[in-house]
Amino acid sequence: MIKFINGTNRNQLPLFASSIDDAIAQDNEIRLIDLFVDSLKLADFGFTFDFVENGRPAYHPSDLLKLFIYGYLIRMRSSRTLEKECNRNIELMWLLKGLVPDHNTIANFRKDNPKAIARVFRATVKMASHFELIGSTLVAGDSTKLRAQNSKKNNFNSNKIERHIAYIDAKLEEYNSALAKEDSDTQYKQIIENKIKKHTVQKQKYIGYQNTIQTTGVTQISTSDPDTRQIMTRNNISEVAYSVQTTVDALHNIPIDFKVTNENDAKAMGGMLRRSKTILGHNHFTAIYDKGYHTGGEFAYADRLGIDVLVAIPDVASHAPDPAFDAKYFIYNKQTDSYICPAKEILVTNGRWYTKSRGKWSNQMKHYKTKACLSCAFFKQCTQNKYGRLIERSEYADLIYQNKVRIENNYETYRRRQAIVEHPYGVIKRQWDFYYIMTKKTIKHASADVGLIFTAYNLRRIFNLIDQNLLKQYLKILALYLRALKATFNAFYDSFFEKLNQISFFKKRNNCSLKSPIFTF
Repeated sequence: MIKFINGTNRNQLPLFASSIDDAIAQDNEIRLIDLFVDSLKLADFGFTFDFVENGRPAYHPSDLLKLFIYGYLIRMRSSRTLEKECNRNIELMWLLKGLVPDHNTIANFRKDNPKAIARVFRATVKMASHFELIGSTLVAGDSTKLRAQNSKKNNFNSNKIERHIAYIDAKLEEYNSALAKEDSDTQYKQIIENKIKKHTVQKQKYIGYQNTIQTTGVTQISTSDPDTRQIMTRNNISEVAYSVQTTVDALHNIPIDFKVTNENDAKAMGGMLRRSKTILGHNHFTAIYDKGYHTGGEFAYADRLGIDVLVAIPDVASHAPDPAFDAKYFIYNKQTDSYICPAKEILVTNGRWYTKSRGKWSNQMKHYKTKACLSCAFFKQCTQNKYGRLIERSEYADLIYQNKVRIENNYETYRRRQAIVEHPYGVIKRQWDFYYIMTKKTIKHASADVGLIFTAYNLRRIFNLIDQNLLKQYLKILALYLRALKATFNAFYDSFFEKLNQISFFKKRNNCSLKSPIFTF
């Protein structure tokens, strides 16, 4: 007869009563989550602690924060799922001490505390730095697109609106023509009139969108989540999404900063470098970026910050009829402020700066040309411009050239970019399946969701890299320090207000002012 392992009788009472703490192993990482949150001074982070006296008491922010960190670490972000887990998950029963918050309470906590959650993320960076997991010498920056709670169908730009209006106009013309021909069938006429009414209402809606774009200067309108934009993700595939700018330290691939935006990468590098300088406390580090960040103005920003950057050089946008005459083969002479072309002719400038606009950004350019072009034997190989070859030099050309030299001298360092910055994205989007934003409406709410994602990621890295006993000891010391600080403050607070009450009583009894020197303390 085959033997099987049998469980205990569900109706049998245990001989020795045990607490829920006995059911949680000492090396269970949920104990680290509990210690981590208890080590934080959440009142300074911006979580709400002041509630009205009347009504049902609120849940403590630390309990809800523990719930979210645990949920994100086990790939659960839904507030309804977390509510269910509070009823059936023994780890959560231990962590929350039997509390079961409503899903609305859970969702509102995340939605209402984006700045406080960002500070919790910074606390993970500070803890990683304490354990020397942050190298602070090499960082890599990039962005990832996280799909928003807004479909492409509910995203509009000027061209799309015009197509919709043109389609409706064609339909209205068709229906009006059919209505004019119909004389006898009253029911059919009513159907057509209803369709005309429906399309007219739709047209007015699109006209309203068009007016909003023209008056506000926005390029897109999203009706479900107003802050989202349709952004190119890869290979000409677009999504209505948020772009999450991230800075990752190279030592252990730990993100030190993030920012949720709805714009592309072109103007993002400078701001992220400034934030990195503040976080690391110095500018003696190198930052690596891909070619999407190759913008003259951003090189100038990095230069003002005193930070060396390695930014990939994009492909040439256009070529000469003969690639041997591409602009990169024109040699610049800084002393004479001129160019020498492959045919050994000298191109000079009149010294004037011209404004070149590209979308909402503009740069100052100098133009270089020579009269020798029109009689040059290589004219047709060099240019298709009937007036001769024109070379433009940006105001940021020197900084762009310096980046090119740095890339050539540090190419092996640049090659590490993907291994550094794509590591968190791979875990978050592929392993954890967090490829979309959970919260709805506005970039502020999206920032809260992303903040919890990166907080969970950093904690996972720290839990994996640091010995658990050492980490527990560190967090316990922090928690003890925080409790001692709180006790000292409460004692001072009680003493202060007791003295203030005594002074107020004395003032009323003797009809004197608190401004009297005798009451100064």
